[in-house]
Amino acid sequence: MSLKQEIEARIAETSKWEIRRQYGADGPNMRRLWVLACMDERLPVDEALGINSDGPIGGGDAHLFRNAGGIVTDDAIRSAMLTINFFGTKEIIVLQHTGCGMLSAHGDELEKALTAKGIDVDSVPMDPSLPEMTLAKGAFAKWIGMMDDVDETCLKTVDYIKNHPLIPDDITISGWVWETEFRRLRAPISGTTEGRERTQYAASVMGVKGSQPPRWS
Repeated sequence: MSLKQEIEARIAETSKWEIRRQYGADGPNMRRLWVLACMDERLPVDEALGINSDGPIGGGDAHLFRNAGGIVTDDAIRSAMLTINFFGTKEIIVLQHTGCGMLSAHGDELEKALTAKGIDVDSVPMDPSLPEMTLAKGAFAKWIGMMDDVDETCLKTVDYIKNHPLIPDDITISGWVWETEFRRLRAPISGTTEGRERTQYAASVMGVKGSQPPRWS
């Protein structure tokens, strides 16, 4: 291939990248991948997964959704539904991490702190543009989504997504835990401390007493 042809091909590729969303399912991201990850600034999604999700031309491996904890929420499901059903995505990865802020306090205490500021947590709009979306009285602390154990939460998050009616059965779904202390990725470990005892994997390890409001039970 001549340099002229290489330049023409690169320009054509760049042009398609710019208008990718106009192609719908025929203009997917490079890996046909949606990543649900914690918003923590110490969680390097690209390094952890070996992808290039966030960058200029040459990036674009995945649709990346981040929230506190990397947990399943109504907006996470909304985003997953769109990327899978309309933009050609074939795989979902849930990426959580040790030392997460969602392990560092008790949900009931966070609710009390907001109440002390004069906020009526039983009447806060969940989405100001969608007043139909409400929480039952007393569910605010549960809605916050604090975790007891990051591994158990990761597995439960994967399970919730797999079993959601808006997510097709043929989608590949997996969950992974990034060890912040050692900058390494591992599969979630259930029912034992072996292999994770040197990390901040649970709220109890981070000094939180008592079980969190039962979102993940």
